[in-house]
Amino acid sequence: MIAGDTSRIDVLVSGGGIAGLIAAAAFGAQGFQTLCVDPAPPVTEEGAEGADLRTTAFLTPSVALLRRIGLWDRLLPHATPLQVMRIVDAGGAQPATRLIRDFDASEIGDQPFGWNLPNWLLRREISARLAGMENVRFQPGTGTAGVLARDTGAIVTLTDGCRVQARLLIGADGRDSPVRQALGIGVRTFRYGQKALAFAVTHDVPHGNVSTEIHRSGGPFTLVPLPDRDGKPCSAVVWMENGREVARLAALPPDAFEAELNARSAGVLGRLTLATRLTQWPIISQIADRFTGPRTALIAEAAHVVPPIGAQGLNMSLADLAALIDLSGDDPGNPDSLAAYDRTRRPEAYARLLGIDALNRASQASLRPLRDLRAAALGGLYGIAPVRRLMMRAGLGMR
Repeated sequence: MIAGDTSRIDVLVSGGGIAGLIAAAAFGAQGFQTLCVDPAPPVTEEGAEGADLRTTAFLTPSVALLRRIGLWDRLLPHATPLQVMRIVDAGGAQPATRLIRDFDASEIGDQPFGWNLPNWLLRREISARLAGMENVRFQPGTGTAGVLARDTGAIVTLTDGCRVQARLLIGADGRDSPVRQALGIGVRTFRYGQKALAFAVTHDVPHGNVSTEIHRSGGPFTLVPLPDRDGKPCSAVVWMENGREVARLAALPPDAFEAELNARSAGVLGRLTLATRLTQWPIISQIADRFTGPRTALIAEAAHVVPPIGAQGLNMSLADLAALIDLSGDDPGNPDSLAAYDRTRRPEAYARLLGIDALNRASQASLRPLRDLRAAALGGLYGIAPVRRLMMRAGLGMR
């Protein structure tokens, strides 16, 4: 492209995070000429500065989408299955396990709940897939500078001065989405005063393909299975706490941090040993006032942000993408398909956001009576088999 000229394509994806990269692969697999742009190149090595040390658990509906668009065979060799979702309450007087409830995927089917992969590795593998697709171009180092959205097409000015007219512009450019802001779409935001620490650990006890969420106060402490590391069982950790506590923990010397880490884990996997550096992420919930504009659709964190509970975040994003593909037909971005997308996806995303918001606030509870009530509610709901299976299906986004 030459600065000042306007080129025409089918789909422009603004945002080269995991959701944006998958969106580019998906529309490319449908045969559309697709361009994906992002201001920053993807960090594709675990030890590199800026690497995303979080992981993503792709639940069953997301795996079906990835298989459909030709990505899953590339990702599966690196994935760890999640057979059991375990919830542990450690909200008693001491930080010790007092209630364990297992949600086993075998109760609702013959497949695991999902598969877990490191985010930095996902960026590496999906970027490599895009490089091999003739009708897809990934252009890192270039962002979205301006948007003029019309029913005839979305005209996007890029930061390199080039202009692109797309039949469909996809805003997958994060919680501060330039596309959303250019369209004047507002957001509703829920704040918790929380941050999350994300890192990996090795441990004494094999995880057995069990994802474990430990509740005490401040937010969940979650251990998600990863492949063995240097011959030792390994898991990803997401540790949510209030912002001041996260700052205190992150400033501790390694030995002191590991002592706090092992106290908070309640010993469920034996001794934990830090295997990577720490990364920090702010925790909010947020939803856009609408998910569409002329020839434009918002997906992923441009549309909705939720705390990392129950592996919902990116799976909600891929539900956006699946709906958008199914509705697009031969004319991506046509008004009828976008109206249907907003009408179906926003209410579902908002309902899920409110449910996750309630779970997060319950997990933050610091007063002992509230923690006791939380444990009693978990025990009671779990004991009713139809309710337990309904909760598992709802968590997967299945009907």
